[in-house]
Amino acid sequence: MGKPTGFLEYEREEAAAFPIRERISNYNEFHKPLSETDQKCQAGRCMECGVPFCQSGMMIGGMISGCPLNNLIPEWNDLLYRGAWKLAYDRLRMTNNFPEFTSRVCPALCEKACTCGAEGDPVTVRNNEYAIVEKAYALGYAKAQPPKVRTGKTVAVVGSGPAGLAAADQLNRRGHSVTVFERSDRPGGLLMYGIPNMKLEKSIIERRIRIMEEEGVVFRTGVNIGVDITAEEIMESFDRVVLACGASNPRNINAEGRDAKGIYFAVDFLSSTTKALLDNGTSPEGCISAKDKNVIVIGGGDTGNDCVGTCVRHGAKSILQLEMMPELPEKRSANNPWPQWPRIRKTDYGQEEAAEVYGNDPRIYQVTVKEFCKDENGDLKAAVLIDLRPEKDEKTGRMLMKPVEGSERTVDAELVLIAAGFLGSEKYVTDAFGTETDARSNVASEKGTHQTSTENVFTAGDMHSGQSLVVRAIRDGRDCAREVDMSLMGYTNL
Repeated sequence: MGKPTGFLEYEREEAAAFPIRERISNYNEFHKPLSETDQKCQAGRCMECGVPFCQSGMMIGGMISGCPLNNLIPEWNDLLYRGAWKLAYDRLRMTNNFPEFTSRVCPALCEKACTCGAEGDPVTVRNNEYAIVEKAYALGYAKAQPPKVRTGKTVAVVGSGPAGLAAADQLNRRGHSVTVFERSDRPGGLLMYGIPNMKLEKSIIERRIRIMEEEGVVFRTGVNIGVDITAEEIMESFDRVVLACGASNPRNINAEGRDAKGIYFAVDFLSSTTKALLDNGTSPEGCISAKDKNVIVIGGGDTGNDCVGTCVRHGAKSILQLEMMPELPEKRSANNPWPQWPRIRKTDYGQEEAAEVYGNDPRIYQVTVKEFCKDENGDLKAAVLIDLRPEKDEKTGRMLMKPVEGSERTVDAELVLIAAGFLGSEKYVTDAFGTETDARSNVASEKGTHQTSTENVFTAGDMHSGQSLVVRAIRDGRDCAREVDMSLMGYTNL
């Protein structure tokens, strides 16, 4: 452990966010890291708790508790406290291929399970991870380390999101020759085009991709498997194939007037802004724009929040964020004890910014869109909202949200962004490789494995298990790589 009495002596201190009015003037990351001395003190708060739930990654009450990667958190907190930066980075990289990503976008399941948080404030695990990895880049520890021996085996990874990148990184370390295929113009998948710059600047992704290329991973962008190249060609050219294309089917809102112009899926909206920024520099010119528009964001999750934050930066006239479910409590309820994931109301950066700019929290709960209204040109001009209330289904016993008759009201809207989650993998890919899918349209595999119904074809990430977190996708990619290595070599040291 770091300092035996650290958790008693030091108060929790996080990296401070820039003032809202300052940060919404651009699309950059907006937290100022702590000084080295202060960060060491934060690492010193890590206590020798005996059972470090922070790194457990187990299911409790139907939710993950602790880090799915089983990061060696107490160990590298201790090393950070002692100033052993390289050792801390080495321990961090043992379990996490991309700490520069998770330290920015992970919701920190580790902190929610931290023993310090049972009766007080948890350790700043995510900030500590950020400090370790950025120090590693600054001091030259985070550099290319190509494998010394090649196995002569070849692997194609289809998709370059967190799962695909993790699988590729692991298999390349093992000495296999890995080629990653990405249909977009840049590698990164969800990381590149699904997460806005404010949370993950794209230079951070490009920095890691360059290292992977130096280590021997080949990236082929702008190649859509099943369209530009057949699945048969891929399977004939490589010894093994890993499908890591994500859960790319956005859930739709099938309300009357859905064909109105001005309704987009959240991922299309976010990716258009990111691509415009990458192509133009600091201006999102040419993207799907929210400027001077009344915006409705349908969905209360992280993606919905990202849409809100992006619309604030565009200069939207107003923003409403609709959430179908009831508002969560401010604090844990009695049936949601530590170390379960806390089912409490979370106010994220986008909602904070909207409240500052427009004078109120943009979220409204237990409501959905009943109808989209069009003008004579087919452009969206308004939406009819309707309240919902929970009712127990007599057959299944589940609580369902049912419309409240007579609660309809019309609000102005020229832009609607649907952030209602994803349904599974895209059919044209699974059809191309002949892989079976489950009831949720994810690629099917034997329980506890990543082998698909097609010989020598494996799957990982959201395409395998459904929409989830970046940290879980990395873990699934690592697990898949181990299986692929075993199938190629007859044993594995991954």
